[in-house]
Amino acid sequence: MRITKIDCHVLLIPNYDVQACSSAQDDLVVEVHTDEGLSGIGETDTNPWVARECIRARGTHCMGLGLEEMLIGCDPLDPEHVWARLYGGSKMTGRRGALICALGAIDMALWDIRGQALGKPVYKLLGKSSRPAVVPYASLLPTGDTVAKQRASLLEKCRRVKALGFHAAKLEVCINGPYSHNGIQADDGLLIEIVAACRQEVGPAFTLMLDVAYAWPDAHHALANLERLAPYDLFFVETPIDIDDLEGYALLHDRSPIRIAAGEWQNTHWEFLDLADRGKLDVLQPDVGRVGGFTEARKVCQIAAERERLVVPHCWKSAIGIAASVHLAAATSVCPYVEFLPAELSESPLRRELVVDEFPLVDGAIPLPEKPGLGIELNRDALAGFAADA
Repeated sequence: MRITKIDCHVLLIPNYDVQACSSAQDDLVVEVHTDEGLSGIGETDTNPWVARECIRARGTHCMGLGLEEMLIGCDPLDPEHVWARLYGGSKMTGRRGALICALGAIDMALWDIRGQALGKPVYKLLGKSSRPAVVPYASLLPTGDTVAKQRASLLEKCRRVKALGFHAAKLEVCINGPYSHNGIQADDGLLIEIVAACRQEVGPAFTLMLDVAYAWPDAHHALANLERLAPYDLFFVETPIDIDDLEGYALLHDRSPIRIAAGEWQNTHWEFLDLADRGKLDVLQPDVGRVGGFTEARKVCQIAAERERLVVPHCWKSAIGIAASVHLAAATSVCPYVEFLPAELSESPLRRELVVDEFPLVDGAIPLPEKPGLGIELNRDALAGFAADA
């Protein structure tokens, strides 16, 4: 079997908002085709126009080749070999950043093809699973352009996810810092109050997490807020400080009363080695598309297992990424949750419409899929309807 073609779909929702702290407004979906009629699906969470060009652009020497020109003719049933070829041949251009994200979408599609060819779901190719289901947490991004509106939105979404059957949720309380949602800049005390109100809303038995989107300027500032948040029994706090401040993350690991999570932006398992060893992160958060696909994500799980850390995959795109996260989680023992943006609560129609059917939620968990490959099918009408003009 040989790869014959790759299609790149740049997708964009109408009326996207550049002030929103949400990358679910666009997408790059790839389809890798073979000479035996099998095709695989992948996606990645980065600027889709940039990632597309990383695939399509030609190279002029052996250190900076384009991904597509190296991919055509390869054996899709050996994704790890293909990954090494594409990574090595693009090293001067890539190594990290958008090219690794593009490679991640391709790798995801290759594992999908391999699973279809062998008649097995992807997780059975990644490792042994001893669990019947994977537990998702509902990721809750509020609406509104004031703190009061976002607080009310989060409380309403907390009520709704409990009614939908979730047992865990993450609050996106991004009301200050460089990536605040809808441009708000408010006092940390209001963030604490929102968390307190949400904890009261969901009750003590419900698992809560918190994402502040790199809001705090340094580890000492973050530590003061983490100590104030301690009474609200958070499973973790995500990205409290700049991702490059590994010394700061190490300090928080040593002194924080709450687990610290990060890794949504990291490319390749080598960046996770830095997070785990220099930053001492308690919870590693690889995004399957961004980290470089399943080939790299499984190595991150091994890093976590060897150091007795946790993996909770990041996922903020569509049901394609959710499927990838479920397969990854099913193949490791160190993943207690996967991120899940509920379609019913998402403002992005891409999240709601991109696949024909997605994995069901049953009693707060997602049963392991039985279909071969990723086990999902693209909605062709959505692909056409959300296609960007250029």
